[in-house]
Amino acid sequence: MIKYTIPHFFNDAVYQFSGHDALSFTDEKPVSYQELALKISSTISYLQENNISKGDRVAIWGSNSPQWGIAYLAITCMGAVVVPLLPEVPPADAEIILRHSGTEILFTSQTNAAKITSSKFTQPGRIVILEDLLANNDTTNRIFDFANSDVTEDDLAAIIYTSGTTGRAKGVMLTHRNISHVAWHSRNIQPINSTDRFLSVLPMAHTYENSLGFLFPVFNGACIYYLRKAPTASVLLPVLLQIRPTLMLTVPLIIEKMFRMRIKPQLTKGIVLRTLYKIGPFRKLLHRMAGKKLMKTFGGEIKFFGIGGAKLNPTVERFLKEARFPYAIGYGLTESAPLLAGANGQHTRFESTGPALFGVELKIENPDPKTGEGEIWAKGPNVMKGYYREPELTSEVITPDGWLKTGDLGKIDKRNYLYIRGRLKNIIITSTGKNIYPEDIEALINNHRFVAESLVIERKGKLVALVQLNMEELEQQFNLLLDAIDARKSEILEEIRQYVNAHVSQLSQIQSIVFQAVPFEKTATQKIKRFMYQ
Repeated sequence: MIKYTIPHFFNDAVYQFSGHDALSFTDEKPVSYQELALKISSTISYLQENNISKGDRVAIWGSNSPQWGIAYLAITCMGAVVVPLLPEVPPADAEIILRHSGTEILFTSQTNAAKITSSKFTQPGRIVILEDLLANNDTTNRIFDFANSDVTEDDLAAIIYTSGTTGRAKGVMLTHRNISHVAWHSRNIQPINSTDRFLSVLPMAHTYENSLGFLFPVFNGACIYYLRKAPTASVLLPVLLQIRPTLMLTVPLIIEKMFRMRIKPQLTKGIVLRTLYKIGPFRKLLHRMAGKKLMKTFGGEIKFFGIGGAKLNPTVERFLKEARFPYAIGYGLTESAPLLAGANGQHTRFESTGPALFGVELKIENPDPKTGEGEIWAKGPNVMKGYYREPELTSEVITPDGWLKTGDLGKIDKRNYLYIRGRLKNIIITSTGKNIYPEDIEALINNHRFVAESLVIERKGKLVALVQLNMEELEQQFNLLLDAIDARKSEILEEIRQYVNAHVSQLSQIQSIVFQAVPFEKTATQKIKRFMYQ
């Protein structure tokens, strides 16, 4: 019988794959599962020596690294509760989270440690420098008894603070059962084995990367590689050829930018290609050719390219599908650890996230009789325990019989594939009671070659689009310097407005376009924080 706890699954991985590679920076020799178990055991001993016991809160604040993973597994396997902080969290916000969660010890970088002013963490032993975890060879060769850990399935494993796109920070309480169910049963969607190689590009503090990009491969004996720098093209491209990953997780923004700024310009270069691209069969042929190049760019061995965290632009998805690139879209929330639905690269359906994860029930509450769309509700072993110290807020999103109200609008087809329409809170309702879906309009705006990103909102009864321009494309198109582009800004924005309005209904006409001078503020999964622009 499976015991859904992190120490149980980690113990099995060490037993089965002790000599296999586990974690590594891309420029280092990987740590084996046996070595990883020793490092984790040493870290557990340190925590116990500093009076950390089951149920105590221990935070991690730093960039992705093998050391981050060691700290996480040490905390959770001994029964303490991990509080992951995103790397870019401002120090003032970090201290609020540390206080609210009751954190006793903080694992962090040398740089972040210098920013903590709380007297609690200036005491000896309260801060552990992440960079020291692999360097420390002071192990007793005694491995912690993971198999007989007293951690239970219903014990709290993590408190993950998320403000999402709404602005209000909440501590999501996830149990060992919640997290382990997702990390283990993701193999029902995408088969995985000990020869697989993951390349991590998303923050480990986010539950998407944590459950699916970290624990999923660890539970199955695969190896995970980490970058020392941000995943810019100059950093990522040589690493892809070096590591040749078989699985990767990403967010829509990354592949959308790659398509708009690198792939599509090559497919529509010159009058002949632009003309052919408008003809369906030729477009598919061009996409297939581009797909082969894209596979080579990613190292040639990618078999699963997971996309989650936000809705993928339909134009970009069509390219990936016609290119036969092994993409797959997953759906979930931090509150469900996070996965609720997904498919692998061989079973994707256009604009669908796939069917429910094993053990998860999905239903559409109060569906529209015409469209079948309604709020997505979910129930299963991965639904959170609740919001930390927020019982009233918890009761607003979890019903007495255990259904999680996702706040997302969607529908389920006859084959149980889920389709997401958008966030219920984002829907703009007109004075006549009609619904406008801003995400659909944004996807159209973002297809324009002069647009980098956009956000559609309602202001004083008018539909307004905030647009960040693609300066690189404008410079190439008009051979102009930034000052000259600035002078033509109004003309360019009006062209975009007319383009959009020619492709949407009368109800969704954009009445005003506002230039967005700086990049939009985003969440960890690169969703725009809408509350900041209302």
